[in-house]
Amino acid sequence: MDKKKLHVALFFGGNSSEHDVSKRSAHNIYDAMDKNKYDVSVFMFTKDGYLLGNKDSMRIFNGEEEDKVVAEILPKVDFSNPLANIQNISEVKDIDVFYPVIHGNMGEDGTIQGLFRLLNKPWVGSGVGSSAVSFDKDWTKQLLTHNGVRNTKYLVVTKQNQNQFSYEKCSAELGKTLFVKPARQGSSVGIFKVENKDEFDRAVKDGFHYDFKLLVEESIEGPREVECSVLGNRDIKASKLGAIRIPETDTFYDYNNKFVDASGVVFDLPVELPEKLAKEITQMSLDAFRVLGNRGLARMDFLVDKNNVPYFGEANTLPGFTNISLYPQLWQVSGISYSDLIDQLVQLAIDEFDDNAKLHYDFVELGEEKLSK
Repeated sequence: MDKKKLHVALFFGGNSSEHDVSKRSAHNIYDAMDKNKYDVSVFMFTKDGYLLGNKDSMRIFNGEEEDKVVAEILPKVDFSNPLANIQNISEVKDIDVFYPVIHGNMGEDGTIQGLFRLLNKPWVGSGVGSSAVSFDKDWTKQLLTHNGVRNTKYLVVTKQNQNQFSYEKCSAELGKTLFVKPARQGSSVGIFKVENKDEFDRAVKDGFHYDFKLLVEESIEGPREVECSVLGNRDIKASKLGAIRIPETDTFYDYNNKFVDASGVVFDLPVELPEKLAKEITQMSLDAFRVLGNRGLARMDFLVDKNNVPYFGEANTLPGFTNISLYPQLWQVSGISYSDLIDQLVQLAIDEFDDNAKLHYDFVELGEEKLSK
């Protein structure tokens, strides 16, 4: 008797700035999944956060213009139904594993993970709390600092306290060159390198379009970007390291370099680093994964200064799987093919779900409530 195929539901899109990146990643994962092992259904969240059904999602997957499909469907939706935004999950039956490929907001911040938990099914990637903490750069840095994982110095600016954090104050504490970035965004969206008051003020104003909390970080002298992919749940392993070299005319690895035009970017995969530095980055990656409670996968980003001192940048709990994304590429040069990587991620999702099912919750009958006289 043939082994039953696993039914995997691939979720992509979303109402984040990385909507189109998610669509590319989902295509690559879908194409790489062994259809002898998996039945795959696809579900796309629109830019407004409405979940299309499998049939309509496949229309977009197969090349129909997204905006036209969405404009055709939304007027027919009864939004008085409190479950309207997610009701189309029921379009297919017997889903075994959910596979979110939603980068940024709603996908990496714990939102979709909470839905999967309510549905009581395995999902690829980290849990609710781990996703939320890892997505918030401030919370990440607080946890890592507390646990001895080196990262850059920074200040937190909100709309409530921004009058206390002028460029002069921030530069006096962190240096003349600063980076301003939203705490909860991905793929270099809303990030500015600033060197004077006017640039700082513009960066802060723009940053508040993306989040209510901004990080102002010190800059690293002569930085190199180094990446490490981590795979596993509790028994974890790190890939070989990769490095990114951007054109000298660019100030940092921005959205355009990552997803639009990577022609000027050089990827060193794997990168040759001094043994001590490579070991330190690898260990910092594993330490951060454990501290943040990550599961399944994460790409860890680092900056290395001119003295070969590494600084942890951020954890990406649902990293890109586009043609130029580093997470799968780093595993390929480490000996794990794209399709084998997907197999392992799906199995890790099932393993984590099974482990959590072993936890016990005691329910104590309260009986009649007694009040003191």
